[in-house]
Amino acid sequence: MKTYLDCIPCFFRQGLEAARMATQDEEKQREVLDEIAKELPQISINSTPPEMGRKIHKIVRRITGSSDPYREIKDKYNKIALRLYPELKERVIKAKDPLLMSIRVAIAGNIIDFGVKNAHIDIEKEVEQILKQDFAIFDYIPFKKVLGHTAELLYIADNSGEVVFDKIMIELIIEKLNKKVTYVVREKPIINDATIEDALFCGIDKIARVISSGSDGPGTFLSLATDEFRSYFNRAKLIISKGQGNYETLSGEDKPIFFLLKAKCPIIAKDLGCKTGDIVLKGQDSKIAHSS
Repeated sequence: MKTYLDCIPCFFRQGLEAARMATQDEEKQREVLDEIAKELPQISINSTPPEMGRKIHKIVRRITGSSDPYREIKDKYNKIALRLYPELKERVIKAKDPLLMSIRVAIAGNIIDFGVKNAHIDIEKEVEQILKQDFAIFDYIPFKKVLGHTAELLYIADNSGEVVFDKIMIELIIEKLNKKVTYVVREKPIINDATIEDALFCGIDKIARVISSGSDGPGTFLSLATDEFRSYFNRAKLIISKGQGNYETLSGEDKPIFFLLKAKCPIIAKDLGCKTGDIVLKGQDSKIAHSS
């Protein structure tokens, strides 16, 4: 997905919010904004928004000296999500269609996104809403078809906290459908995106193989990918991609990808062909399109 002019104000907002997370020094916060302004003319409109996001957060880290400004908020939402886990797991088990409910739960976790929200979310209220919400894009039949024909899949994570919601879906895929899952996280801290540390804290490593994509930005950059991740990605017969950042960076790839997300940004909603606030299960790849 390319960068739109409407993305530019969001770049400044995101930079300021991250700077305020990292320091109370207003001079440094202003310096961050000044550096972002200098960087913007160098960004091609054909690049993805997460490419600029990657540069923004490098600026924040360099100027403030904070390697992980969102660490405290990530810890908070990991713990909140773990508290919700038993109830959400039970809802999946008791559902008429447990696989579909597990997808809803996974998408519900996508609300924990501080790249587009401030650090205040009524998580229980928003989760409840999503669990009852109609899908704007619903490629469930092709998803089940592709899932049925693969023994192993790649699951690309988005945010910390959200990892727990992913875990519920992954447990069902492993325990009930007898599939193997490799779970992919970011290489280094970026906004509140999930890293190895978050995956371990939430217990994903106990049920799935956890690897890093090699990305230090808010998306999956194949140009920066580790050899290990690239190997899994290239041979995968099914890839589950969570969240907006992964959609922005992978939506041009002709691979068997299913995007699970809530459209929180009007630009991404427009690109998807839905409305802000909609939930999406969207398949991508010529083979998936023909199977639907």
